[in-house]
Amino acid sequence: MNTDPLDWFHSQPLFPKFYWQTRDGKEQVLALGQVKTFSEPACAESQLAKGQRIWGGRSFDGRTERDQRCLKSFFFLPQIEIVCRDGQWFITLNVCDDLLKIRATLSKLISQSQPLSHPDCEVLATQHQPEFKQWSTMMRNALSSIETTDLQKVVLARKTTLELDRALPAASLLKASLDSNKSNFHFLLALDEKHCFVGSTPERLFWRNGDELYTEALAGTIGRGKDAEEDLSLANWLLNDSKNIYENRLVVDDITQRLIPHSEQLDVEVTPHLVRLRNVQHLKRDIEASLVADVLSSTLLDLLQPTAAVAGLPRERAVDFIVENEPFARGWYSGSVGYLSAEQSEFCVAIRSALVVDNKVHLFAGAGIVPGSVAESEWKELDRKMATLRNLLGPSPEKQLEKKAG
Repeated sequence: MNTDPLDWFHSQPLFPKFYWQTRDGKEQVLALGQVKTFSEPACAESQLAKGQRIWGGRSFDGRTERDQRCLKSFFFLPQIEIVCRDGQWFITLNVCDDLLKIRATLSKLISQSQPLSHPDCEVLATQHQPEFKQWSTMMRNALSSIETTDLQKVVLARKTTLELDRALPAASLLKASLDSNKSNFHFLLALDEKHCFVGSTPERLFWRNGDELYTEALAGTIGRGKDAEEDLSLANWLLNDSKNIYENRLVVDDITQRLIPHSEQLDVEVTPHLVRLRNVQHLKRDIEASLVADVLSSTLLDLLQPTAAVAGLPRERAVDFIVENEPFARGWYSGSVGYLSAEQSEFCVAIRSALVVDNKVHLFAGAGIVPGSVAESEWKELDRKMATLRNLLGPSPEKQLEKKAG
């Protein structure tokens, strides 16, 4: 493909559309149009033919009394799936009985596309939900509940809305992120022309290959240093900090308890290792399982989502606390996106993400609250996490130079 895949993907008028790049960068997928849609992953999985993949995800709180506008889950069998795997391109057409519909779809494809530019824009206004004062109150309530109930951990989130001076193509934000945020999953889900959910997440929910399952506990965070010496100092602090190690262990314990009844063997990394990203460093422990026969990928979604890394523990009490205290509905944020197939399935956790609507970008980030958490520190952690996408917005380097010269 001579054209940049994301440029071509952005120019296509077919919806829904889904872009996916794996964390190791070995596979990227452009899925366009729909043969069939599904509101439940189990239903989607039951209708898979060999070699087919159904794309989509599950939201955190969609189709609830609090968030009627966001779907609980959305999966679709695409009309066209274009895949680049290890440098080789493949095209799959999923056909239906209506040949006229297939021809109409193919006739809409646009062969030529314009290159997406840098997300060149000015931020006119910034609004936080909650603001810091309300955040501090939420944290006090959380720490009080942890002290007086069986709540062990709750993940509290913030939505930051940026009003821009012009409409922003979500694909241009994702393209900039592909260049800047390596070793992340990258995704874009557009159900229509106006609403687009994008993300560059470091966290895998699970990868299932036959009976083998790979998942992880990614919890515990510190920023990056200004130089190599400070970076190492921060990393050593994180690896030895009892609060962050405890937070990571809670996530590990929850995942293993959920998987044990469905596994013949379970292997958990003994101690956390460090994951260094552009703006933050995380503690991570890898978890592998050999599944018992006939465990469905949709069952794994039910088991693992939402993880303790995005909700808390116990799950139900943590989710109830989030619904009662957060001043916004999360929607797709902290849900999961990916694909189902008969042979294998993979989902990432939809963090480091944004909802793009015309000239507004809604950024999301969360912080795990456990005993010892401090409001100011957790607020700064939200800023660092949002910087994954926030720092990509603004005047292009060329315009910045022009301003300085002027």
